[in-house]
Amino acid sequence: MSGEMLRLTACFGERARVEGRLLADVMLEDFDRHGVHASVLMRGVEGFGLRHHLRTDRLLSLSEDLPVLAVALDEGARIEAVAEDLPGSMGSGLVTVDPAAAALDGRTDAVKLSVFLRRRQRVGGAPAFVAVCELLRRHGVAGATALLGVDGTAQGTRRRARFLSANADVPLLVVAVGAAAAVGGALEELSSLLTEATTIATEAVRVCKRDGETVSRPAAVGWQRLTLYSSESATVGGHAVHHELIRRLRRDGARGATAVRGIWGYHGEHRPHGDRLLQLRRRAPILTTVVDSGYRIGAWFDLADELTPERGLVTSEEVRLVRPQPLAS
Repeated sequence: MSGEMLRLTACFGERARVEGRLLADVMLEDFDRHGVHASVLMRGVEGFGLRHHLRTDRLLSLSEDLPVLAVALDEGARIEAVAEDLPGSMGSGLVTVDPAAAALDGRTDAVKLSVFLRRRQRVGGAPAFVAVCELLRRHGVAGATALLGVDGTAQGTRRRARFLSANADVPLLVVAVGAAAAVGGALEELSSLLTEATTIATEAVRVCKRDGETVSRPAAVGWQRLTLYSSESATVGGHAVHHELIRRLRRDGARGATAVRGIWGYHGEHRPHGDRLLQLRRRAPILTTVVDSGYRIGAWFDLADELTPERGLVTSEEVRLVRPQPLAS
């Protein structure tokens, strides 16, 4: 691919409909029709939207309409065309667009790396997402999380999970954050590690807090995406950190928030981990995101700061809002 790279991100409820059809299906058909180079649709575990209706997999009565997160990556012209084609009748919705080609030449301090893989892709006999996380950690990248998709596109063709299928080609996304120098070093080795066609993007990001140390505050300009990288085993007051963050965001009037569970990952000096058979306590990594205006995002960072006294990674990045209201409302 050549030209400016853009990333489109959409958050909405899995039961959201457009003219009687599931919005998720309409959106992925649109990605397929436009030939979007890489995209992935992920099912969240908890979240709320503008109307503050909580959706969570913790309670059966609230788990029938969980939030979903769609991410699409391609050249600017194609992503802009996709954004323009989003159904006008979708009602409320949170859709953002941001640049996905950060320079690694010293002009950017921290970088978010996105690596689109296949669910059953292997490297040296191991799952590709495990190999990628190990490589990133070895190069000193601050943290990485592997997120399993249920639908998406790869090299412009739709790859959808189906019942009673191995779903080997369904997209999987590894999201990592680290210093530009560390990410740049890892990219050189990634190209030789991943021998088949793989989509990789780098985006400028601000590290706000890492393992108990506050680095900087989010910029109070435009629209900002605040992301907390944590684990289900990280607790505060007896509750998982992401549960408590979403509860407080909802209580204090945030526009919406979404938590997605990873299948593997690490942050800081901690070894890569995920869920294991028969364990009593989940250790899966969790990504929790909230998008709001620059003058409000500082308050949401203060909440995340309070809930992560020793562990966790918090980042922020400026985004362009395409839909002014969360889809998952």
